Formats: sequence, structure tokens, C-alpha cells
Amino acid sequence: MRRLVLVLTLGLLCLRPGASAQGLVFELFQEYLEPLRVQVGIPGLAAAIVGPDGILWEHAYGQQDIAATIAVRPDTPFPVEGLTEVVTASIVLRCVEDRRLSLDDRIGEFAPTSPDADATIGQLLTHTSGSAENPVFSYRPQRLDPLKAAIRACTEDSFRETLSNTLNQFAMVDSVPGPDVVELEPPDEGIPTQSDRERYVGVLKRQATGYAIDARGRASAVQWGTRTLTPSGGLVSTVRDLAKFDVALRQGLIVRPDTLSAAWRGPMGRGGQRLPHGFGWFVETFGGEPVVWQFGLDQGAGSSLMVTLPTKGITMILLANSDRLVRPLPLADGDVTVSPFARLFLNLFSKVGAQ
Repeated sequence: MRRLVLVLTLGLLCLRPGASAQGLVFELFQEYLEPLRVQVGIPGLAAAIVGPDGILWEHAYGQQDIAATIAVRPDTPFPVEGLTEVVTASIVLRCVEDRRLSLDDRIGEFAPTSPDADATIGQLLTHTSGSAENPVFSYRPQRLDPLKAAIRACTEDSFRETLSNTLNQFAMVDSVPGPDVVELEPPDEGIPTQSDRERYVGVLKRQATGYAIDARGRASAVQWGTRTLTPSGGLVSTVRDLAKFDVALRQGLIVRPDTLSAAWRGPMGRGGQRLPHGFGWFVETFGGEPVVWQFGLDQGAGSSLMVTLPTKGITMILLANSDRLVRPLPLADGDVTVSPFARLFLNLFSKVGAQ
């Protein structure tokens, strides 16, 4: 794919000598996404490329509701599942900066009955276990659940309230802190105000329909699997709202740049090689460039992918209403280049960036 993309880019530059390289790269990216979407079996896809100050490009493909023939839009809400982890990690890292938490704190201090009581906050965020001298990586998002108690100890609010405050802080008005938030009643925690509840109801009504794809590529409407908010899933959002969060994160409005830089490095494993997951994000290199990413999967219904090139100042966000952005790819092993969508982005933008 890399050679084909390079040939096509050079060809377009020759045909349009007055056009910018970045503009032509955006054109190629937009044109390539559609056949990829159809090939893998995604009824509807929302996509955005985000620069240092905001969205540089956005596009929507296909249908968010096939039966009703409703097209996807850039503000179509999707359950983003695993992308919730980057918000959770950002909250924890801010607590660490404020010295209300430490990455070395034992989970047992906050959740004594947790099966990971002897693990540290840092181990949960990096998905590692074992000794500091010989950490072992295994991606298990459900391990993040005790972070709810740690975040409460830091903020004195429930996890849902803290995440809701983060969404409000960055005007993520089309995001919902868990699909069940509109059903909460006393003594539940995180009950929204009446105005927020009404807004959440409106967002959920516009949410994309999830689809299961059979062996022949036929789509069948299904219920989204996740019904509540956890540190590793449950957030409903849009590419536009996630772009706001991404910009705020990279501009240092959530955590300091040095904190983020440290989070975007995997711990050292045996033999001096870095493991594939930092503090909330997968991390690797592509063509010598650092790549930071995370994915979400609602098996049989939806998927999401967020990939950042830090030195280029650019992020790709993809939200889909089938699981084919992720399945059957082994993304949990820590190599985003197995994804044709990620390879397209990396091949095109690792040399151009957010100019």
C-alpha cells in the first residue's frame, strides 16, 4: 500500500503542480476510505483528521441507519468503547500532577477486594503485571475498573461525575457519559441536571444503529452491547467532540506536555525493549516516527480507532457502526499497522503532518 499511495501522490502532484502536498493527501485519504469501508463491511463511518488547533478535515460515509436511510454525519454519535480509556487515563494523570494520586499507589488502597489489589495504578494503565524489572503486558481493559475508586479519592466525585465534568469543560455537547445516565435515579451517583438529561436524551436519539455483518457482508441491526459507563468503555461521542478532547490534550489544557510525553512511552520490558502500551495509550513507531493510538470494540455492533502522530501534530479519528474497524485484527497485541485504515493514515500523513 505504501508504494501505491506514494505513486498516486506523485501522480497527482504532477497533474496539479499548483496544489499543496497536504491538500492532495487529504483528497487521497478521503477517496481511499470509501472502498476500504465497503470492503471490510462498515455500513456507516465518521472520520476526522485533527491538527494542533482543530479539525483539518472531516467526512462521513454510508448510513447510520440503513432501514431509515439516514446518512452518517460528522456529528453522528457512536459508542466509542475503548476510547473511553484515554479520557480515564487523562483524569488519572491530572490527579498525579496534583499529587492526589501516584502511579505507584496500590489498587488495594482504593479497592481492597479487587483481584488486582496488589497492582499499582501505573500497572493498570499500562496493562502490565509482574515485577518492575520484568513487567508482562496483557491487554485486559476490564482491569481498569478499580480506577473508579482511585478517581473518587482524588476528585471526591464519582467517576461518572468526574468524566461528565471533563466533557462539559471542553464543550463536548454531543457526548454522553454512559447510555444509562438518562435512567439514573436516587440513590444512584452521577445523576445529571435536568438540562443535561434532556441533552443526553437528544444525543442518544441521534446515535448510530449498530450492525452485525455476516459472512456474505449483509448487515443486521443489533443492540449496542455496553449499557453503562466504566473506565474502559461506555462513552458515547462524535468525531467532532473527540477532536475537541484531542486538541485540549495536545495543547496541555488537561495535563502538562511533559506528563503526556511520559504517558506516551511504554514501560521497559526484559531485554530493554519498550512494551506496546503507555499510560492509557498504545505506543509504537512507524518509519521512525512515534505513533500513539487506542481502539474501541463493541463486538458485533461497532468499533473505533484513534491514531496520533505526535511529532507531526496530527490525529485520525474513525467511528464505525460495525465491529469491522477492529475485528478480526489482533490490535490488542499492540501493532496498529495490521489495520488497513491505520496504514493508510500513516503512509499518507507521516511525511506531511499538520502543515
